Amino acid sequence: MRARYTAYVQRNESFLIASWHPSTRPKTVPFDALTRWIGLKVIHSQGGASDASGEVEFIATFKQQGKAYKMHERSTFVREQGQWLYLNGTFL
Repeated sequence: MRARYTAYVQRNESFLIASWHPSTRPKTVPFDALTRWIGLKVIHSQGGASDASGEVEFIATFKQQGKAYKMHERSTFVREQGQWLYLNGTFL
């Protein structure tokens, strides 16, 4: 989760695509030039190295045109061939 957040901060589309499950992966990842990511707080995580799936609940903070916002999401990941892949997320 932290790696994907960092990829959004750095606008690293290739990492985001590579860490996205093929069944839900978009062709491209659009980035908003007005969005500046400023923080990540992991609320809860479930699943570990020996699990086939996991969840991460987080709040990511960002600014747009000087105003701060929060994105609260519960993300689902699956582990395939030793790699965690983002499957989907639900906004809370």
